[in-house]
Amino acid sequence: MPTRTDHDALGSLDLPADALWGIHTERARNNFSLAGRTVHSELLTAFATVKRACCRANAELGFLSKEIADAIEQACIEIAEGRWRQELATDALQGGAGTSTNLSVSEVIANRALVLLGRCPGDHAVIDAIAQVNLHQSTNDTYPTALKIAAIRLVRRLDLATVALQEALQTQEKRWAHVVCVGRTEYQDAVLTTMGRRFSAWAEAISRDRWRISKCEERLRVINLGGTAIGTGLDAPRRYIFRVTEIIRQLSGLGLARADNLIDATQNADVFAEVSGILKAMAVNLLKICGDLRLLSSGPDAGLAEIHLPPRQAGSSIMPAKVNPVIPEAVSQAAMQVIANDVAITMACAAGSLELNAFLPLIADDLLGNLDLLTRACDMLRTHCIAGLTVDEARCRQQVAACATATATALVGVLGYAQAAAIATEARATPCSIKALVVSRGLMNEAAFEAAITSEAVTRLGFPERTLP
Repeated sequence: MPTRTDHDALGSLDLPADALWGIHTERARNNFSLAGRTVHSELLTAFATVKRACCRANAELGFLSKEIADAIEQACIEIAEGRWRQELATDALQGGAGTSTNLSVSEVIANRALVLLGRCPGDHAVIDAIAQVNLHQSTNDTYPTALKIAAIRLVRRLDLATVALQEALQTQEKRWAHVVCVGRTEYQDAVLTTMGRRFSAWAEAISRDRWRISKCEERLRVINLGGTAIGTGLDAPRRYIFRVTEIIRQLSGLGLARADNLIDATQNADVFAEVSGILKAMAVNLLKICGDLRLLSSGPDAGLAEIHLPPRQAGSSIMPAKVNPVIPEAVSQAAMQVIANDVAITMACAAGSLELNAFLPLIADDLLGNLDLLTRACDMLRTHCIAGLTVDEARCRQQVAACATATATALVGVLGYAQAAAIATEARATPCSIKALVVSRGLMNEAAFEAAITSEAVTRLGFPERTLP
């Protein structure tokens, strides 16, 4: 195989002659094999957009010729479209605060631009990854900027998935608003409620997640591009620093803004910890909802069995006809992973030192991974579970009739606590239902009893004030 020789400060390496990657990518491949997966695709797409903006700014200010700038821009466009991913094969976890990713992207852009100009990869005298593609830049301003752009794009996708899940829950809320069921606290019978109210609580929790997620973009839109190494703009012209932010805003279509304090924006990563915390809160809600779905669908013969989840697959290789709640279980695992990743993100954000955070690759991998996980989890839960879920109305009626505690609680306003408690205790000790006891003793007639346990009665906010005699 024909080869070419690439050089860096450490020496030289032989590479395939037609490879678009260079010596910095090759060293990263040899050094880092931790995650076993490459840098997140959305981060590479965002990086190409950052490099394109820097190229255009440099061309406008006369630092790059039109021919070279056009070739570099075209290479950036191709990478942003998803091409040449096999050439950008650095491991997601890497030392150097993301330098390997920055240099790998720069090398592929440079060598692809050379090919577009009819030249061979590695012709550094014409286009060099550092001298032209990385001109007036540093990993320390391009990497966090690319990460914020990638995160905003994934936040928007998560927002859409969250809205769809909320609406699916609200649809079920309306569908089952009339079904009275037993409400439980600490796994014990408590009071009567409705299935509609259960879905309403889940929908409201997801609504809060939607509101919090919508605030993430505001936190992520402040970038440090132009700050170069530590935020002082070292080796970058003042006109470039101001112009490049305007161009990245145009190319990305996002409301990006240059940080007032570029040094702060370069060394401090607390914004990623804040966004991760918001994602963790959503994972907490999903985990709770999925736990409720599993519990309410337990059985189907010897459990609560108040709801039926869509059967997705056979549940056992030995137990006939067993069907497990696999979708809530899978979503629960995604939520657990998000919560675990939040711990890693928090530690990485706190581990920055002096003028830089060296652990941005871990932050990027886990933050973007969490956004992906939550988006897929919301979509899966909605399409494979919530949309096809049904309520066993007969089972709910049976449990309400048999539940002395919850039904007696609904009668406290009429009978008083002491009498209601005595009736509930007796109902448990005899074959008689609480309804039969109350009606037979003339404490309430049948119509009044039934009125006290309707869906409207058990979900009414308090009771109307009564005038004392």
